[in-house]
Amino acid sequence: MLDSSLAAVSGSTPVPPASGSADIAETVLEQAREHARAEGLPYAGGVSPADAWTLISDGRAVLVDVRTAEERKFVGQVPAGLHVAWATGTAMNRNPRFVKELEAKVGKDELVVFLCRSGKRSALAAEAAAKAGFTRAFNILEGFEGEIDAGQRRGGLGGWRFHGLPWIQD
Repeated sequence: MLDSSLAAVSGSTPVPPASGSADIAETVLEQAREHARAEGLPYAGGVSPADAWTLISDGRAVLVDVRTAEERKFVGQVPAGLHVAWATGTAMNRNPRFVKELEAKVGKDELVVFLCRSGKRSALAAEAAAKAGFTRAFNILEGFEGEIDAGQRRGGLGGWRFHGLPWIQD
């Protein structure tokens, strides 16, 4: 079942679906779209890690990990994901070919969920994708590792790994 935590983010009450996971998915996506419109976001919206995983595992969405190759190798990655770096190397230089690389891997009509470390770069990637004509570009809220905690560490305040979703490490 899809996670209803988006309702807390969007401030709306979840609408119970008529039946089945397809209805639940559409409800979650519509809530994300409504929140995006209300906030003036230039992309389709944000979904929780659990909702993103449900969409991916049901074959409804494509995950695009926008972290650097180094982050994916040393921190971990989602096995079902594609990789198109938003920035490269330790200097985090913006990838000028991001949209071209994305277009080579994903169709503009596909439902795409973008993942980064905390949900910030993936929001920028979703925005760039939307501006390039991807009409169903969503950000995965919380990212792979979540926000930094009081001890200046990631992994304890949300994120893909925190929620126990599938991931691997080289």
